[in-house]
Amino acid sequence: MTEARTDSRTGAAAGPGIGRRRFLGTVAAGVTAAAGAGVLTVGDAAPARAGRPAARRPHGPRPLFLGTYTSKEGGGTGIGLATYDTATGRITATGVVTGVPDPSYLALAPSGRTLYAVDEQQDGQVTALALAPDGPPTVLGARSTGGAGPCHLSVHPGGRWLLSANYLSGSVAVHPIDRATGALGARTDLVTHSAPPPGPGQDGPHAHQIITGPDGRHVLAVDLGNDTVYSYRLDPTAGKLTQVSAASLRPGAGPRHLTFHPTGDFAYLANEVDNTVVVCRYDRRTGRLTPGAPQSTGTGPGTSYPAQILVTANGRYAFLANRGHNSLTRYAVAAGGARLVLLDTVPVGGDFPRQIAFSPDERWLFAANQKSGTVTVFSVTARTGTLTPVGEPFAAPLPVCALPL
Repeated sequence: MTEARTDSRTGAAAGPGIGRRRFLGTVAAGVTAAAGAGVLTVGDAAPARAGRPAARRPHGPRPLFLGTYTSKEGGGTGIGLATYDTATGRITATGVVTGVPDPSYLALAPSGRTLYAVDEQQDGQVTALALAPDGPPTVLGARSTGGAGPCHLSVHPGGRWLLSANYLSGSVAVHPIDRATGALGARTDLVTHSAPPPGPGQDGPHAHQIITGPDGRHVLAVDLGNDTVYSYRLDPTAGKLTQVSAASLRPGAGPRHLTFHPTGDFAYLANEVDNTVVVCRYDRRTGRLTPGAPQSTGTGPGTSYPAQILVTANGRYAFLANRGHNSLTRYAVAAGGARLVLLDTVPVGGDFPRQIAFSPDERWLFAANQKSGTVTVFSVTARTGTLTPVGEPFAAPLPVCALPL
């Protein structure tokens, strides 16, 4: 007998099988914001990068962008604008950018001048927004992703290409970025996943994430429905993807989110359906990912719909968001990145933590809790990886992505 599942895109009850999900649907250097006014000004903080120490600690209020659903009851009206206090972690709302439907995931250009959002609808789009030093973001325009329900996007480190994943149609897309304005050009590639066949209870490909590998030459696409992570070589001139390998997870794993250790030799994969985490070896020369054995999330029996996993810039700790368990699992990273040691789980203080994010200096961790309509903030102790909740949860309409600068 197949158990009823919760729709991981919406949090609503659903029948067996991913296909019944009902909803159709980094970091800027030197940007600060005046609290309560939504005004962006230039500061001096630098972003943390893999393999390097965390950024210098900034002072004063900093911007926080919130992705939401706009077409669902109780949802928002666009991209939420807020600030957070760098001394206390306290969040203050400053406004909203309307005109962007279902902006469920956000990413920032390496330049820090442009924000990108998916439009997670049946006719999927990606939208570019210019960040002004003296006002709220301005919509530059949108481009079709060529697929349905885009749920993730990322910017290639060179700043020239935007990568997006279409969940419902199981495809990934590439768009060129105008270096001068940050605007998006016509799509240069669209690749649909078709093999291998899906695992038990799954109905076909569902691309859930697309990121650039630490070598900068390869792009990895995590497909939840095909239990596969695809590796592509990105043509830096034409914006075309060529598949070079495919890493298979055990049938029914449901891989959702991948993140790299700062060394670039290992990656950690959160599996939504079978409630596990997998340590993978990564070959930077070939782009090949080799998964290891599944590990516990520490949440007990039954699935907890793991959502996202983060690794600290010093490579010592990893944190996993568990939506069903409403917790954050804390792991110690051992053997140079080759092992995850489960330490404990911490209540998230909200319902259905869809996404988590560090502040650039990694002093704060933000959890976007979809079903409770809140964002919770934790202080992060660098030496021990201890998470401590701070203040009251910040109320926001269906927050599903938090992007602190």
